[in-house]
Amino acid sequence: MPSPPCCGLIIVGSKQPVPLKGISVDVQVKGFVADVSASLKYKNVEEKAVEAVFVFPMDEDSAVYNFEAIIEGKTIVADLQEKKEARKTYDEAISQGQQAFLLEEDESSADVFSCNVGNLPPGQEAVVTLKYVRELPVEADGAVRFVVPAVLNPRYTPEGHAVSVTATRPQVPVGEIPYTLSLSAHFQSAYGIAKIMSNCDISPMEYTNEDKTGAKVSLAEGHKFERDVELLAYYLEANKPSVTVEAGVISNAAEEPKGSLMTESVAMFNFYPNIPTAQEQTNSGEFIFVVDQSGSMESPMNSEPNAPFRIESAKETLVLLLKSLPLGCYFNIFGFGSDFESFFMESKEYTQQSMEEAVKKVKEMKADFGGTEILRPLKKIYGTAGRPDHPRQVFLFTDGEVGNTKEVIDEVQKNAHNHRCFTFGIGEGASTSLIKGMARAGSGIFEFITGKDRMQTKVLRALKCSLQPTVKNVSLTWSLPSGMEAILLSKVPTAIFQGQKSIVYAQLKGKVEADAEGEVCLQYNFKDELLKNAITFPLKVEKSERPTIHRLAAKSLISEMESGKDSKSEEVKKKILETSLQSRVISSLTAFVAVNKDTKTPVEGPPIRRDIPAPSFMYMSHPGHGPIAMACCAAPQPRMMRSAHAPRAALKKSQKSAPMAHVQLEADFVYAAAPSPPPPPRVTIPPVVKLISLQNADGSWNLNSEFSSILGLSQQDISNKNPDKNVEPSVWATVLAVIWLHASCLDQREEWELLEGKAVSWLKTKAGSSLDQFVRAGNELLKSSVDPKVFGL
Repeated sequence: MPSPPCCGLIIVGSKQPVPLKGISVDVQVKGFVADVSASLKYKNVEEKAVEAVFVFPMDEDSAVYNFEAIIEGKTIVADLQEKKEARKTYDEAISQGQQAFLLEEDESSADVFSCNVGNLPPGQEAVVTLKYVRELPVEADGAVRFVVPAVLNPRYTPEGHAVSVTATRPQVPVGEIPYTLSLSAHFQSAYGIAKIMSNCDISPMEYTNEDKTGAKVSLAEGHKFERDVELLAYYLEANKPSVTVEAGVISNAAEEPKGSLMTESVAMFNFYPNIPTAQEQTNSGEFIFVVDQSGSMESPMNSEPNAPFRIESAKETLVLLLKSLPLGCYFNIFGFGSDFESFFMESKEYTQQSMEEAVKKVKEMKADFGGTEILRPLKKIYGTAGRPDHPRQVFLFTDGEVGNTKEVIDEVQKNAHNHRCFTFGIGEGASTSLIKGMARAGSGIFEFITGKDRMQTKVLRALKCSLQPTVKNVSLTWSLPSGMEAILLSKVPTAIFQGQKSIVYAQLKGKVEADAEGEVCLQYNFKDELLKNAITFPLKVEKSERPTIHRLAAKSLISEMESGKDSKSEEVKKKILETSLQSRVISSLTAFVAVNKDTKTPVEGPPIRRDIPAPSFMYMSHPGHGPIAMACCAAPQPRMMRSAHAPRAALKKSQKSAPMAHVQLEADFVYAAAPSPPPPPRVTIPPVVKLISLQNADGSWNLNSEFSSILGLSQQDISNKNPDKNVEPSVWATVLAVIWLHASCLDQREEWELLEGKAVSWLKTKAGSSLDQFVRAGNELLKSSVDPKVFGL
C-alpha cells in the first residue's frame, strides 16, 4: 500500500535560478499611518519562459489597495475580482501564452500573500508594484513602529488540515538570500520628530523642514532582505488623542454607488484613555501561562551572534512572571507542541510551595514537544471551569507558526466571555494574524518580540494590564449637527488598558455646514467611577489625493466581518465582497489580477515554475553536519506523541530507531544527516535573573550564601552590618535586594517593578519603624544612594 501524501521536507538551498532580483520599498508615514509602495523586480535569465511565485509575509492589518505591473515600459493596472474569477482569469491567460500577474491572500491566514508572475519570456524584465496602508502601533517607550517583514517560517500544519502555502516554499539560511532590498522612509508628525532608529544599517536621519516635523532615512545600499526591517520613530508627543477626518471620493456610478463607504466622509479616532494609576493591586485572578515547546523554539531570538534561544528567553520570562504574581491568586502553566501537558492537574493557589514547584519545572522545560498544536491545550483550558471571583487570564507564548490560524482564533472568540487573552509573538516570522487575532478575540493585548527586544519587559507590561481591574460598560456618544449621523465601521473597544491606544473608525453621513464641528466621547466605568475621553473634530474637510483613512476603515470592517461568528454565511460573504470591491482593498474573497493583452509573442507550452526562496530562522546548519529542515505537516501515520503513558525518553528512543526515510513525526525539525548536532552553547544567567529567582512568594528574600554572592559580598559581612539583629534577617536581605535592583538594574525596572512592590509591602509589615534605619545601612553597605521614597519613606 503506497504511503499517504505528505509534504515531507522543505526544499532547502534550492540551486535553481531566482528570477526575483530586488525589492524596492517607499514608505510615507503621516502620524500613525503608513502608506507603502513595494516594487519587485524580476528578470528571467533562463532559456524558457518561467512563472515566478513569491510567497511573502505581510502584517494582517495591511490594506492592499493597488497592484500593477510594468513590462517593456507599459503599465498594466490589475483589477480586483472575486478570487475564483481572478484565478480563472489568470489561468486562462497563462494557457493562451499571455503574460499575467496574480496577487492574493492565503486561504489559511491573512498575513501571508502570494504573487504570481506568469509567462515571463527569456531575457525579459518585469516590475510588479503593490501598495498598501496600515496603522502603526506605538511602543511603550513612545516609539511609532513600522516593520517590513521578511521572515516567513513554514507554518506547522495539524493533521486533517490543508498544507499551508508556506510549507512548499524554498527556505534558505539567513545570509544566503539572492536578492536585495532598497528602502526609503519619510516620516511626518505635527508634534515634531526626535529620532528614528532601526535594527538594520540606515542613513543618518535628515530633517526635511525647519520645524523638524518631517524627516527621512534610507537603508544602506545593497541590503540583503534576510531579516525583518524595523523602523522606530520617536515623536516629541505620541500619546495624545487625535482624529483624522477624510472627505469621500467623487461618486462613480459604476464603481462607487452614492452612499457607499467611499463616497461619504470617514473619521479615524485615536483614543488614549487615562485610567487612574493610584489603585490597590488585586490579589484575585487565575493566571494560565501557555508556552510553546515545539522544536522551532530552539531557534535563536534573532540573527545576531550569540543571540539567546527562544525557549531560554521564555523560561526566564516565566520565572519573572511567577515571582510577580500576587499572593492569593491561582495559576498554572501549560507546555505544548504535538502534545501538551500542564504543571498541575488544575490551577493551584499561589503560595511559596506551589511557586517553588513551578520554578523548578520551568527550569527543566525544553523545546522538544514536536510540532505546534495550539488548539488542543486551549480547548482543555476552556473546558475546565473557572474559579468564582478569580477572572481567568491566559498568556500565550509562541513563535506563531500554525496552519489552522482561523480555527484557533474562533476558539478564543467562543470563550471570550469568561477570560482575557494576552499573546506574545516570539522571534521574526511569528504570525501577525494569529497573535493579533487571539488577543483581539480575547479582549487582551498583543506584543511582538523581535530583534534585540527583551521578552521580559513586554510580558511584565502585559501582566500589569491583567492586574488592572476590568473596565466595564464601554460606549461612544456623539454630538453632531442636526441632519448628520455617525455610523461605526469598527467595534467599540471591549477592553481598555492604561497607556494603550484604542482606534475607532466611523462614517459621517449628512450635509456639512461650513466650520461645523462634532464631538465624540469614549466613556466607561472604572470601579465606581465614570470616566470620559472626549475629542472635538472639524466636519468640513478638503478632498484628499489618497483615500487612506477610507481604505483603513474598509480593512477594519472587512477584518471584523471575516473574524465574526457569521463569517461563513452567504449574507456576510456578500457584504465582505461588496466592501472589498468598492474600496479596492483586498480580502479573503478577492484577488488582484492583471493580464498583458498586448503580449507580442505568445508563450508556447506551460512556463517553468520558479518558487522564490526566502529567509527562515527555522533553517539551521552545523559545521560538519547536514542542514536541519522542517517537517511541515502532521503525517497521517501512527502518531508518536508523548502522553501520560509515553514518557519523553521513550518517545525519543522510538524516533531514533526508525529509518530516516520513513520517519513520520509531528515535529518542527528532522535531521537531514545522521550525526547528531553539537549541544547548544551554555546559557549564561544574568545576576538580576539569579536574584529574582531567589525571591519568595510573599516578596521577601532569605539571607544565604547564594544571595550574598550575587551582591558580591560574603554572608558574614552582610550579617555583621545588619543594623537591627532583633528583626528577622530576611528584612535586612530584602532591603538590600531592593537597593541593589535600583542601583544596578534601574534600566530594567519595568521587569521587576511588580515584584519590588511585593517586597516593599512585605517590608512595611515586618520592619515597622526600623525601615528607615535599614535603608540607610543598606545604602552605606552597597555604596549607593537609593532614595528612601522607594520604600515609601
